[in-house]
Amino acid sequence: MKNSLFFQDEKDLADLESYLVKAKRLDQEGLVKLRCFGDVLAVYVSPIFSGNLLGDGPTVIGLRTLKLAKPVELDAAFAISAILDRLAVDSLKMTLELALPPNAQRAAWTGITPPREGWELTGEIPQSQITQWAKDGIAEVAATLPESIGSAIAGKVRLQIWGKSVGIAFDFPSASAFALAGLGFMKKGEQIFVYRTRGWVRLSTQHGHVLSKESFRIT
Repeated sequence: MKNSLFFQDEKDLADLESYLVKAKRLDQEGLVKLRCFGDVLAVYVSPIFSGNLLGDGPTVIGLRTLKLAKPVELDAAFAISAILDRLAVDSLKMTLELALPPNAQRAAWTGITPPREGWELTGEIPQSQITQWAKDGIAEVAATLPESIGSAIAGKVRLQIWGKSVGIAFDFPSASAFALAGLGFMKKGEQIFVYRTRGWVRLSTQHGHVLSKESFRIT
């Protein structure tokens, strides 16, 4: 594994930092998976995921891509906080070289590899509708969980709520709407493009993508 990534300019570093700051707000202990395809860096995060891949909770994956100055081979996950610490180093703006943490980490979702090919555009959804689904999910979580409930039970309840489909016509979990909004992948008034392949659904804008398995559970 290479221990550094070389970026083309400061703007790309700022974009990466902004993206990871948002991801950390959604999961303070979250990981970021960095995977390189030549000189293209795919940056994956998962604001909501099931600890057991065989469980009934949703796993949603956010994705942004950046162009690197040099191609490298890399497929590893690190603490978001560790990458943010390195992005804050002053000399980085001059060198454009991001030194990676010495030790990679793992979570249940980091072993998932969403399809890269075969996606077909199947529809569009207004940003306002995605935002409303995200707000509805947040409200349901707040209304359902009493303050006294244990963290393990609370986590399971959240997964059950976010795993509900937003509707039969769309069949993806409301967690996807939450992630698209929380990661800053939408601008007011724009259309969100819906793609599908082999049981996966991808919500895409020019700012990023959210991927999840199809969900048909409404209650």
